Order: sequence, then C-alpha cells, then structure tokens
Amino acid sequence: MSYPTFDRSRLRLRPLGERRHDMSLREVRALDAPVQPFDSPDLATVAQRVVEARRAGRPVVVALGAHVLKVGMSRYVVDLVRRGIITHLAGNGAVAIHDYELALIGATTESVARYIREGQFGLWEETGHINEVARRAAGEGIGLGEALGREIAGGDFPHRDVSILAAAYETRTPATIHVGIGYDIVHEHPNCDGAALGAASYTDFLVMAQTISGLDGGVFLTFGSAVMGPEVYLKCLAMARNVAHQEGRRIAHFTTAVFDLIDLGSDLSREAPKSDPRYYYRPFKTILVRTVQDGGESFYIRGDHQVTLSNLHHLICGSPSSCQ
Repeated sequence: MSYPTFDRSRLRLRPLGERRHDMSLREVRALDAPVQPFDSPDLATVAQRVVEARRAGRPVVVALGAHVLKVGMSRYVVDLVRRGIITHLAGNGAVAIHDYELALIGATTESVARYIREGQFGLWEETGHINEVARRAAGEGIGLGEALGREIAGGDFPHRDVSILAAAYETRTPATIHVGIGYDIVHEHPNCDGAALGAASYTDFLVMAQTISGLDGGVFLTFGSAVMGPEVYLKCLAMARNVAHQEGRRIAHFTTAVFDLIDLGSDLSREAPKSDPRYYYRPFKTILVRTVQDGGESFYIRGDHQVTLSNLHHLICGSPSSCQ
C-alpha cells in the first residue's frame, strides 16, 4: 500500500444507551394523526396515478432520504408497503441506519455538534452490527436491504413494527439500500468491510434496475433524496432502456414526482441553465425533465414531508380511520 491508512483498532465505541438521542418513538406519527390541509391539485393527480398504476398491476417505486424517517413518517411508509401500494423501496445508507436504530431501541439521531467535538460521532456499538449483516449478505449474494429487513423482522427488535425494511421483507417487497462508501457512520467502525458493503449494495442496484425495467405505466416518487434517488434511478433507467431498445420496446410512459422543500420556480418543463444553481439540483433535471421527455409526466410537490406524505397517504387510502 502506497499511503498510510487510519488504524481503526484504536477507536473506542460506546453503547447506544450512553447516547443522547434527538428523535424517539414519541415523534413517530400515528396513522390516525390529524392531517394538516395541503391544497395541491398536483398531489391529487399523483395520488390518482399511484392508484391507477396499482390497479393496472404496474409498479410504484419510492426512493427515500433519511429525513422522512427522522420526522416520524415511518408508519405511513410501512402502511403503504403492507397494503401493496409501494412495490419497491429504495434508500441510502442513512435510511438503513435510522430504520435499524428505531426498530432496535425506539430512538435514533445524534447531534453532530455534540459528539464531533470528542470524536464520538457515529461510534456506537449496536449500530455497527449493520456491518456484520452486510458481510453475511455479501456471502449469500443477497442485497443489503433484504438482509437488514430479514434481520429486523426475525431478530430481537422490540419496535420492528415501525421498520420499513422489516415490512418490506415480510411482504416480499424489494427494498434496496444504495450505499456511498464513507457517507455513513457505520463506515467508521473497525468491523466495516468495504468490499462486503459494496457487494451487497451492488446487488441492490441490480434489483433496482430490474424493477425499473418494468416502469412503463408505473410511478416513480422521491421524498427528500437529492443525490441517491435521482442518480440511482438514472443509471437503472439507462440500463433498462438499453435492453428495451434492443427488444423493440419503450420505457417512456410513466409518472415521476419529487417531494422536497426547495423552491424550483414555476417553470418545471425544462431544466435550468448551467448558470442557475437549480441546474445542479439533480431531481429537477433528472427526474422532472430529462427522463420524462418522450412520453412521461412529472410533478413537483413542495412541502414538509409530514404534510405531503400524510396527505398522499390520505388521498390513496381514504380517511385515517380506514387505514388502520
């Protein structure tokens, strides 16, 4: 090796019981919580497209950023999975970590400002078990999302009912975790095996690509995923269209929607110029413009996930009482 590397054996890990958590089950919203009004014709259209897609047996793919879980929306995702509305879940490594911790101890999220000062940020013993799950997944040739869902569903996880990965595993819904090496706290741990993480996450990428191969007539939604969602979707769609083109098929007639907070302006029909900072917001140019130009349609739903996701759930399922 040409350059010196950090000696991880010198690290001190502490148990999660010693961590101050910034989010707990108290913040996980109940399905019958009041739904804050959100007047959006586009949201109603997206909900209708989801319903139509499922009635036609077409996929509904949802890519999540971890913030969706951190603001307490796990039960809404779980319910949509268990109802068969969501047919594929995709998340980044942080989604897996927060889902795992919530299921295990009923709390998650640490203050970076608090723990980075002493170099303790991310170095928590129980969370590092995710690395062992990744190692087993790589050995079995299965994806990280499936392996973690199986671990939570079948293990000693007192709060598995709020786990989106466990719900996916139990309903045989593909759940894929798309890891960027060095992005997540478990990559700090001495037991992290980058090759195993890469293998398990790459399997998930291929699972995602297979799902996207059937996207025609379906729906692709992203909630708060500015990098993973659009980038993984883009590569999967390129692969799927490459094969479809060889077979004389098209993957063009589908609906996409981006749920986020950024003000993108009123004209979402064409991408912003490179001189505009909005050009570098990947969901805009990739999900809302480039990939739907030859037959698809896209929507941008701007608002807090607690409001937009609960309203989408209500529009799809009906009244909150009917969603129990």
